[in-house]
Amino acid sequence: MRLAYFAAAACAAAFGALPAAAAGADKLYILDCGHISAPDQSRWSPGVNVGVPIEVSNNCYLIHHAQDWFLWDTGLADAIATKPEGVNGAFGFVMKRAKTLAAQLAELGLKPSDITAMGISHTHPDHIGNVELFPQVMLYVQKAEYDWPNADGTPRFNPNHPATLLEGDHDVFGDGSVVIISTPGHTPGHQSLLVRLPKTGAVVLSGDAAHFKDNWDHRRVPSMNTSKEQTLASMDRIADIVAKDHAQLWINHDSQQSSTQKRSPEFYQ
Repeated sequence: MRLAYFAAAACAAAFGALPAAAAGADKLYILDCGHISAPDQSRWSPGVNVGVPIEVSNNCYLIHHAQDWFLWDTGLADAIATKPEGVNGAFGFVMKRAKTLAAQLAELGLKPSDITAMGISHTHPDHIGNVELFPQVMLYVQKAEYDWPNADGTPRFNPNHPATLLEGDHDVFGDGSVVIISTPGHTPGHQSLLVRLPKTGAVVLSGDAAHFKDNWDHRRVPSMNTSKEQTLASMDRIADIVAKDHAQLWINHDSQQSSTQKRSPEFYQ
């Protein structure tokens, strides 16, 4: 097993200051990493919209930094794209992929081996479906997430995949332009990403800290989250970062917001 350990740049519990940005990240692409239909919206908003079906987006994000490419989340497994009718999952979910992740990288002239580093917000299947498309790429993940076993006791990651295990925040390139933020609660080691771009400004990719803007606005916590208290604290932390950095909040599964955003091969600068 190839692992590297990093102490937190700032302890999440202390909500410490994040590093300031310098010249660094210059492009942010939104990749289509799947689509999920669910029969009951209240799974994510307990007691609200019970029995109301919902369609949710599922994005991955590719960041260019100098000579490096950093991938955030890998979406539903590319194999799902071979099944136009989709794949049935738990809780009545139907999961689909219109494009593979590999094909979208190819549209940008990239191969999986061109990705320099990657991170995942958390280990649910709609976020880690293609981690092993990049078997030699360093994976940044919170140690609490890495050590969290599947329900059957098996590990969530291939132990041979190179991984950097974090215990808090981490400045990926050391210049404040791409900063992993520890935001536990949805899962034990859930994390978000702060990206500072020269023209767009700051963007927070919030993962599943909140699934929809309405849940964010009302601080609703899904019943499946591992900790309600941590989730609410992480939401407050993200809100503080958004306010301090005048950042945009990009909510991965909010299909209404996603439909208004540029999609790869277009990008944000």
